[in-house]
Amino acid sequence: MVYGYIRVSTDHQTTENQRFEIKKFCDRQEIVIDMWVEETISSTKDLNKRKLGWLIKRIGRDDLIIASELSRLGRNLLQIMSILHHCMNVGAQIWTIKDNYRLGADITSKVLAFAFGLSAEIERNLISQRTKEALARVKSEGICLGRPSGVINHKLIGREDYIVQRLNDGRTRKQIARRLHVHRNTIARFIDNSDIRTETDGHGRTTATRISEIELATAREIAMREMIAEEQMIIESETQF
Repeated sequence: MVYGYIRVSTDHQTTENQRFEIKKFCDRQEIVIDMWVEETISSTKDLNKRKLGWLIKRIGRDDLIIASELSRLGRNLLQIMSILHHCMNVGAQIWTIKDNYRLGADITSKVLAFAFGLSAEIERNLISQRTKEALARVKSEGICLGRPSGVINHKLIGREDYIVQRLNDGRTRKQIARRLHVHRNTIARFIDNSDIRTETDGHGRTTATRISEIELATAREIAMREMIAEEQMIIESETQF
């Protein structure tokens, strides 16, 4: 059988380009793909967790796997060597289009697989090292990484009524966070920075309400007046001295 193998790392990438390349190659070679195997997963994942692992166990003598390039199979040296070793043992082959490799049981295939796997692993390690160095430099310059503090999570905007209802039903913030697929600290910050007001009675029960626009504006006005009064007191005390 002839298998067309396609892999992308994230949902933002499309499989259509790889499929087009394989189809175009097969048309030139007059080869018919019997089965397509597609997956969205990182090549660093364990082979048994990938569809490729299932495919490798399935192939037999004279079977052929066609991929757009060898890096679609894996970027880890040992992983590529183990895939090739299994294919050689069962009499199967791996063809790649961009690299123009025809990997089978010959010594050339072994050398090519080793060289490519080694270079791919070195490349991955260099990228990782450059990323770590860049992050360290940014931190040393005093730049804060991650989401700025005080920023409201946009995933929760519009869910205020749901959060209030769940709090009044006796749900904890952790339970609500799990339901909304965010961290419990994110829920806590959102409640503190939104128009949700919570109160806890003597029995430890929490009740929640939403502050009206008028109440919210009034609260902000009071807070502003308090800040101005505080600043005025500081100015007056400095003037006296």
